[in-house]
Amino acid sequence: MSGLKDRVLFISGASRGIGLAIALRAAKDGAKVAIAAKTAEPHPKLPGTIFTAAKEIEAAGGKALPLVCDIRYEDQVYAAVQKTVETFGGIDICVNNASAIGLTDTLSTPMKRYDLMNGINARGTFVVSQACIPHLVKGKNPHILNLGPPLNMKAKWFAGHVAYTIAKMGMSMCTLGMAEELKGQVAVNSLWPRTVIATAAVQNMLGGDDTMRQSRKVEIMGDAAYAIFNKDFRTHTGHFLIDDDVLKAEGVSDLSKYMAVPGVEPLPDFFIEPEDFGGWLKGAT
Repeated sequence: MSGLKDRVLFISGASRGIGLAIALRAAKDGAKVAIAAKTAEPHPKLPGTIFTAAKEIEAAGGKALPLVCDIRYEDQVYAAVQKTVETFGGIDICVNNASAIGLTDTLSTPMKRYDLMNGINARGTFVVSQACIPHLVKGKNPHILNLGPPLNMKAKWFAGHVAYTIAKMGMSMCTLGMAEELKGQVAVNSLWPRTVIATAAVQNMLGGDDTMRQSRKVEIMGDAAYAIFNKDFRTHTGHFLIDDDVLKAEGVSDLSKYMAVPGVEPLPDFFIEPEDFGGWLKGAT
């Protein structure tokens, strides 16, 4: 299966970053994209709104539907999904991209922050998927893609930021369970970057300019997601995929264009084991 022309994507958190990169890659084929995110007004520290994202998507060749939606509230999710179906005629692809991060230890994590992360990451993924599934099962080559890490129960990935890891692993558990539950009806996969990705969250929370220099561009995730969406939903499901592995399988042998700064080795992302981080960073196989 090739191309996403006229396919309908519902993407949470698509006003910027990885979500927008996925939307823009699909838009190049003429896809229709519902942008479900909270940012209707410019944020002092974060670029873009649902409306600026819509303009970029349409400039890239797609059709866009900006929707103000806080995925912590199921009424807003169901209303956004219904508006998407009314506007575009259905939903073929659901991307659970919206996420909250807070890298604090147990005693330093206010319950308000715990609830925010789990409400957006784990619960949000569940409710957005739940709302989309009745439409996905009627869609063309339907996919759910969760931006969650490979399931890894090693204590080192929980220690220091228990609440955040619980929230992200909750997204991955949705992949594990729903892939089996929806087998033969909708593909459900997770996608995670091998390296840090140059996003606003990295700029503001994970080390600023130095970390941004040691990152890859968001386009690597957009291109990897595009490749996944073109796989047969009946056979390509239940996988915990890494961005450059997806591209390698597609025949990409040079990743240099994805480097934030050419020649600077990127840093491994969370939940990536050191033994998995080597040999394939600059295009070497």
